[in-house]
Formats: sequence, C-alpha cells, structure tokens
Amino acid sequence: MALIDQLRDRLAQAVAAPEARSLARGLDVAITFAVEHEAVTIVCSADGPMIAAAAGLADITLSASEGAWREALAPCPPPTYHSFSSIQLRNPNFVVRGDALVIAQARAFLEVVFAHLTTAEPAHGEPDLTRLSGSYHRIRSAGGAICNIYAESAGQGAPVLCLHTAGADTRQFHGVMCDPQLGSNWHLIGFDMPHHGRSLPPLGWDGGIYQLDQATYLDWCISFIEQAIGRPVALIGCSMGAGIALALAAERPDLVTAVIALEAPLRPRGRRNPHLTHAKVNGGWHSAAYVRGLMSPSSPAEDRRRAAWIYAQGAPGVYDGDLVFYSDEFDGEPIAKRIDGSRIPVHLMIGHYDFSATVSDAYALAGWIEGATVTEMPDLGHFPMTENPPKLLEYLRPILATLTEQR
Repeated sequence: MALIDQLRDRLAQAVAAPEARSLARGLDVAITFAVEHEAVTIVCSADGPMIAAAAGLADITLSASEGAWREALAPCPPPTYHSFSSIQLRNPNFVVRGDALVIAQARAFLEVVFAHLTTAEPAHGEPDLTRLSGSYHRIRSAGGAICNIYAESAGQGAPVLCLHTAGADTRQFHGVMCDPQLGSNWHLIGFDMPHHGRSLPPLGWDGGIYQLDQATYLDWCISFIEQAIGRPVALIGCSMGAGIALALAAERPDLVTAVIALEAPLRPRGRRNPHLTHAKVNGGWHSAAYVRGLMSPSSPAEDRRRAAWIYAQGAPGVYDGDLVFYSDEFDGEPIAKRIDGSRIPVHLMIGHYDFSATVSDAYALAGWIEGATVTEMPDLGHFPMTENPPKLLEYLRPILATLTEQR
C-alpha cells in the first residue's frame, strides 16, 4: 500500500475514535497532513471530524518526507515521532505551520489523532486502591501560610515520600504506592501540594495568579516532612517533583535518606507557552494534551488517557504556575553539585520518550553527584508511574531493594 493511502486509512480510523470526536467539539479547523507532494486533510466542523474529499486551504499543515511519515506510522514510533507535540517541538524532519492560537485550540484533538495512528498495549488493570489510607494534615509553612494538605499512604516500613509532577497530584503514584511488594518494606506516602488535587489553596489566598518558586516549594515539602511524617524520608519525585527532591537533598540532607529522581530535568527551558492559560483555549484539554505528547506510544492507551485526565482536572493556571519553577527557575547543575552522594544515595531514572527531561540531562546531573546512578527506560516517557506503572516497577523494585539492603 502506498504511504499516502496508509496515512489516509490511519487518519480515518483516528477521527472515528470516540475521544477524537469528543475533543473535536467546538473546533472549526482544517488540518492537512502532507507527504511530499500528496496530502490528506481532516476537517472539523459542527458535524464532527472527517476526512475531506479534496484538499483545500488548511489552517494547520504538517509536512514531512515519506521516510519521516513511515517512522511516525511505525508500530512503535521512535522518540520525537510519537506525538504531535514531540513532532512540533523537537522533530526537525517535520514542518508544522499554522496560527499558534489555532494550534493550541486543536492540540488536544491532534494528540488524540497521533495516539490512534499506532496500536498500544492493552491496559494492565487498576491498582488495588483499598490499600490506601488518606487524611488531611494542617500544615504551617515556615513562611506562616497554613494549608489543609491532603495525603495518603500505603505499606509499612521506612517512609518514602512521593512527589507529583507540575499541575497534577499524588494520584499519579497510586500504581507505585499500592504495590504489595514495595509495601512490605516501605511506607509509601504522597501529598497534594497546595492548589493541587484535593489540597485547596492556603488560607488567605487572594485569587491572584498562581506562581510557584523553589523557596516556596521547598518550604511546603520541608514543613510536611517535619510536621506530618516526623522523620527523614527517601524521596521519589517525578519531573518538578524530581527537581525539588534533588533540591531537598542539597538544602536539607538531614531530612533525606535517599533520592530516586524520575525524569529529572537539567534546565528545562521553554516548557511554558502563553496558551497554557488563555481565555480562548480550553485549559483542561490543552494542559492534558501538552503532557500527553510526552508519553511513550507503547504505554497502554487507557493508562495514558488516565494520566491526561488528572491534568484535565487541574485548577486554571496551576500547571503554568508550576512551570514558573520547573521551566523558568530550576537549574540542576548548582543543586547537583551541592549533594553529598556519599551520604545520600541518588538514583536517576529517565525515559527515552521524554523530551522535557532528557537522557543527556540525567547523565549530566549524575556526573556532578558522587555515586549517582542512571537507569535508562527506553519504553517509557515523562510520566512512568502513571502511563505504565507495571513497567516502571520493573525498573524501580531493584533500586528500592538496594536501598533496603543499605538501611
């Protein structure tokens, strides 16, 4: 079958998917997928998305060679060919044209289209959430702010604090926290940062623009460890959670027994864009789509959908506000150079499909920390604990077993 015919068939299947029809609501846009001198166009209108009978004037165009499109249509596309956002932001073999606002409005639909160009593994099933217990803790930060912070835990043993990503909450770690094998040796704890998940903003919040900085983030984590846990903890953080885990090891080594940094960044500049919080863009759909593009195409589609669902539930502006810390402020080099790796074991785990925190970032950070290890995860992306918990556990269990032996 000719490549253009294969692309047309895949796109026709993609636009017929229930979630594609759901995310096309309100879109009035023509999107052309060009293979050298041939093209297929999707038109979204009040009647839903459909393949156009003939190519017309496009609002958004994705152009590439036949070879590049073959990579994107592979059973498991390689990194930067696996999603719309990875193609737009990191793949020089594609040219994406269109008004930035229109692309932002169509991003959720486009990510779903790309997700349906290939076939993913079936879902693994849900973790046993009955293992969890949850409660609120009234935490006072060193800065004087007071917040009723929601936390949950499972297992028994030495405490492990799980730190969620930007714009999300500790539900991301359910697949790790509820693992019986880990729970036999570790007391796994997670909390929702103020403004996130089931933790409301601190008392006295004036409704202004939310922006997170490293000092405030450190303050809430330190206050929670001291007031809710009361003893030093091992840290498992992902993305911005990995960044603050490294910062905690540098700033408060007395509170940290070990660090497992999932998808730790070096200097992740450019992750913010003006459409993350924009009156003409559905913030829930856009934030969810922006992170959906960072996941592996081999991770189960249902798990990726659930990972995006958490982001779709984030309060307006919170994801963008977290990126003020993660993307604008964080610099891993001076932090890593201050960590005493002879005292605090540091393990960096990095997925190949992550174009926000990269494999080279992980090795650079490890090079500045004595004894730090790097575990590459070729089949995972930026949200390993959410997009494919069983696969992450295959990599994670041996590391935690090593920490158990060292206790």
